[in-house]
Amino acid sequence: MAPDAADHPDVLRRHGLQVTAQRLAVLRAMSRRPHSTADGVHAVVRDDIGAVSRQAVYDVLAALTGKGILRRIQPAGSPARYETRVGDNHHHLVCRTCGRMVDVDCAVGDAPCLTASDDAGYDVDEAEVIYWGQCPRCARSSRSRTVKRTNRRGEDRHV
Repeated sequence: MAPDAADHPDVLRRHGLQVTAQRLAVLRAMSRRPHSTADGVHAVVRDDIGAVSRQAVYDVLAALTGKGILRRIQPAGSPARYETRVGDNHHHLVCRTCGRMVDVDCAVGDAPCLTASDDAGYDVDEAEVIYWGQCPRCARSSRSRTVKRTNRRGEDRHV
């Protein structure tokens, strides 16, 4: 669960990080917009505190991820995204059309949620699962664009 904005300074201190305006702004941005890309976080932070370099945001994201305050997710073919929900081995649903991402609880039971058919001797403690499909809004939009039409010869076609 994402920490409340009032808790952000304490979260940083507990993890041995200095409290800075940039770190607080990134945490606020992540609380408001989970699953954001670094560029998305940069835009929100810039609107929040004014001038801030893209590199400063990348540095904060790296520091917060390194300390386990944020989780970095990188679905195939997508830029890395970040979230504040850490440590519970949850999974994600990603819309193939608009890219929207939402959390979904563990596939089955406790972490790692899935058992590898051959663990090759590894002590597996986490499984990363990404479900792909269309979000409800994109699915509705897609269905409304598929209109049945008849060509000149009277044959049905879908466009």
